[in-house]
Amino acid sequence: MKTVKFSIITLVLLVGIFHTTNAQTIKKEQQKTIISKTNAMKNEKTASRKNPFTLVYDDAITENVAGKVNIHPVTYTIHEINIAANVYTPPNYNPANKYPAVVVAHPNGGVKEQVAGLYAQRLAEEGYITITADAAYQGGSGGFPRNVDKPANRIEDIHAMADFISQYKGVDTQKLGLLGICGGGGYSLSAAQSDKRFKSVATLSMFNSGLVRKNGYMNSALNTIQDRLNQAAAARAQEASGGEVVYIGDVKTFPTDEQIAKMPFDLYREGTIYYGKTYAHPNSSGKYTASSLMDLMTFDASANMDLIQQPLLMIAGSKADSKYMTDEAFAKATNAKNKEMFIIDGATHIQTYWKPEYVNQAVDKLLKFYSSSL
Repeated sequence: MKTVKFSIITLVLLVGIFHTTNAQTIKKEQQKTIISKTNAMKNEKTASRKNPFTLVYDDAITENVAGKVNIHPVTYTIHEINIAANVYTPPNYNPANKYPAVVVAHPNGGVKEQVAGLYAQRLAEEGYITITADAAYQGGSGGFPRNVDKPANRIEDIHAMADFISQYKGVDTQKLGLLGICGGGGYSLSAAQSDKRFKSVATLSMFNSGLVRKNGYMNSALNTIQDRLNQAAAARAQEASGGEVVYIGDVKTFPTDEQIAKMPFDLYREGTIYYGKTYAHPNSSGKYTASSLMDLMTFDASANMDLIQQPLLMIAGSKADSKYMTDEAFAKATNAKNKEMFIIDGATHIQTYWKPEYVNQAVDKLLKFYSSSL
């Protein structure tokens, strides 16, 4: 079993601050102890969440049963890159009938087996055909170098999911919705601006990846923008010359509970636990190529929001320290029809991924939204 790859630095970089590795130095004996404990933790977690589809969310499908929601692993290509996706069909699915469908885009560093799969399954339980796919270069999908993380790719991932699901038997292409979670939410806003196949668009805990990669989380890295751009350009030059690919967030040791507690934001602390402990998946990784910053740092998910004319729903937790991104994008959606912001009282960003009382509220709101807008 590989060592868990999330650490303090990983999560900081996952939410957008590019620092060189300056974590506290740990003695070799301490490192061995941490690695041993982490491996034991992962083995135990893997055993407790063993799933034939490698799903790691609560109440996930373990087998396809007639009359219930079924999961269908599928593959297709984007520019010759193999994409790994899961299609969920509703109870008593009949390919001769017509069903509304929803494309679900996963968070940064996440994979289809985590929160995106949870929401895809919950929507399928209520009569929707849903699809969620690993981003190109990430998760179970192909592409090299691994973990390239460029906005244009993520947006194309969403268009391609629409391509695939529109051809799926039983899908009513006039009732196609979009749901983006975290970073997938920001990319969904951009995708919906031009892709009018999506009749409505919703986001959950939206994260503006480009803005955070540039300015840092809550504008905490404004004084290092040019330095990081220079480092990204140097990394690209090294790749182009055949040199080693430079990664951000490729840290091998998992943080201690004390280190987690000292992280500056809820998103860091809770994200470390979610991705590294409670809902860890071997394909999920917070690292990405340093050269990706050349594209990320010039991207803003809240740009051109006036192009969204479809109904828009944006969901965020009242205690989410990422809520400022939802607020900004929502205010710019001046032409969206029937736009609404739904605040889940008491929820933080990561809690909307797994905590039943908050997931249930989000799902109930999504069902009302899609039933009226599709």
